[in-house]
Amino acid sequence: MDRKELEEKIIELVSVAYKTDNVTLETSFKNDLKGASVQMVALVSEIENELDATIMLADASACSTVADLVDLVEDEL
Repeated sequence: MDRKELEEKIIELVSVAYKTDNVTLETSFKNDLKGASVQMVALVSEIENELDATIMLADASACSTVADLVDLVEDEL
């Protein structure tokens, strides 16, 4: 999977987990999505299932933007 495909997949997974269509690489988890930790848990689970990448919840939660999460997942693939 190349970077562009990974970006599209992560955006799709974030959109589903946070129930919004307005997700870009610049979307901020804290400021734009304002989601609960439950949504991040669901997102990490989906990333692990869909992409076969093991990421720590604490690492994912530390990501400021969707682009940061893409970088994290890319490092684990």
